[in-house]
Amino acid sequence: MDKVTEHQQEKVRQNNKLTFFKGFLQYPEQVGSIIPSSKYLERSLVDVASISNARSVVELGPGTGGTTQAILDALPDDAKFLAIELNFEFVKLLETNPDPRLIVHYGTAEETKEILTYYNIEQPDAVISGIPFSTMPYLIAQRILKNIWDSLKPGGHFVAYQFRDRVAELGKEIFGKPETKIEFLNVPPVRVYSWKKPEIDV
Repeated sequence: MDKVTEHQQEKVRQNNKLTFFKGFLQYPEQVGSIIPSSKYLERSLVDVASISNARSVVELGPGTGGTTQAILDALPDDAKFLAIELNFEFVKLLETNPDPRLIVHYGTAEETKEILTYYNIEQPDAVISGIPFSTMPYLIAQRILKNIWDSLKPGGHFVAYQFRDRVAELGKEIFGKPETKIEFLNVPPVRVYSWKKPEIDV
């Protein structure tokens, strides 16, 4: 990789960080952090969600696209990837990604199932969520989680990365107890919660 390309990529990363920070200042209850995820967290999410084996993936709250690109880098060539984002500035930034597998939708996670149907995307093998469940009302959080579980393919993974444990408590009511790890190489350290839907839907 030549130096010009490295410089361009670093400029994009810095612009994304600035856009992310502005988004946090405007909508802190939606963004939930002042800086994007670290590359170490991105790798953890890809591994926990088994992205390399997925044919269909949904990301909720992709922000400025750091985790989105990490998922694309690991995703099979023939897979589909739906990113649902509520911040319009983030949507515009995400739409500059030229990868044909990526579909960016401006909307809410409460409508995940309907959005999948709209784009004729099969049940996802993985749903990855960075939306801050700790700041949303209980009923909205429950509707989102129920929608995710109904949308997810049997055997699929739901992975949520959070600074607080509220999604784990909420998720127990629908999914059961999650597997949990802490990614310390992130600022601040973040919890990664994961559930696997039973192979036979019950």
